[in-house]
Amino acid sequence: MSVAMSETLTNNEYTDDLRYEVFNREFMPHIDSMYNFAFRLTMDEDDANDLVQDTYLKAFRFISSFEQGTNAKAWLFRILKNSFINDYRKKSKEPSKVDYQEVETTYNSEEASDTTYTVDLRADAVQELIGDEVANALNALPVDFRTVIILCDIEGFTYEEMAKILDIPIGTVRSRLHRARNLLKEKLKSYASSMGYDA
Repeated sequence: MSVAMSETLTNNEYTDDLRYEVFNREFMPHIDSMYNFAFRLTMDEDDANDLVQDTYLKAFRFISSFEQGTNAKAWLFRILKNSFINDYRKKSKEPSKVDYQEVETTYNSEEASDTTYTVDLRADAVQELIGDEVANALNALPVDFRTVIILCDIEGFTYEEMAKILDIPIGTVRSRLHRARNLLKEKLKSYASSMGYDA
């Protein structure tokens, strides 16, 4: 089925072939941005991977509600943000879990002291892109403020797109972004001074 022909279909008329075509063309190119956003929200590689997987499963499942020609990246970011919030709420109500198998394995391992921590290369790339001090300051911000900085200053979304992703009024986006940038600036003052800038 041609793209021109497929775009004449209404949202409820997605064929299986069209679902895969739209998924691959519109959603898959954003997977690295999705991972970086998920990692910044969760601060954990496994949680970030789970969040991205969950987001893409939901995107495929509800693809008929995606309007072709609109901003696929913003649509995916909104799904990811909602999944993160729902997962966060669920986890905050659960008692903390301990992986006893992992504890036992580490305890019984003769090389326990030599355990190395491997970091996802994409996470490293983001760290290098914005610098360690900036990344650390960004990571130290509360999640609401961290999110608006990521969406605006790293991902380049407009205020209107951010309002849709975050489900808040544009005025709230502006004020939250202003506050987030000020918090980030405060956290970076000493670093700026050490680099010779007049903070």
